[in-house]
Amino acid sequence: MDHPLIDLINARIEAAEKDGAFDNLEGAGRPLPPCDDPDNAVMNRILKDNGAVPEVVALSRELARLREELRETGDRSRRRQIIADLSMTEARLELARKRG
Repeated sequence: MDHPLIDLINARIEAAEKDGAFDNLEGAGRPLPPCDDPDNAVMNRILKDNGAVPEVVALSRELARLREELRETGDRSRRRQIIADLSMTEARLELARKRG
């Protein structure tokens, strides 16, 4: 099933081609880079461009941040909360690593 705006989209692309909007683009004439996952290439590109990282990386960064905060915090009740957060984050990280 075609998109309802397909004719408009094609007309805009055709007009842009005639106006030279696609002339001299960076990488013109060179092959596209290899793609390991063509089915999800667009989604992966959007995630990467917006700073998304694998769960293991995000949790590791959070652990580092919590450890730094623990070193800098003198408040006993806040330290207890940070230690609890550290424990929970370490458990989540271990689960994420097992999932692969």
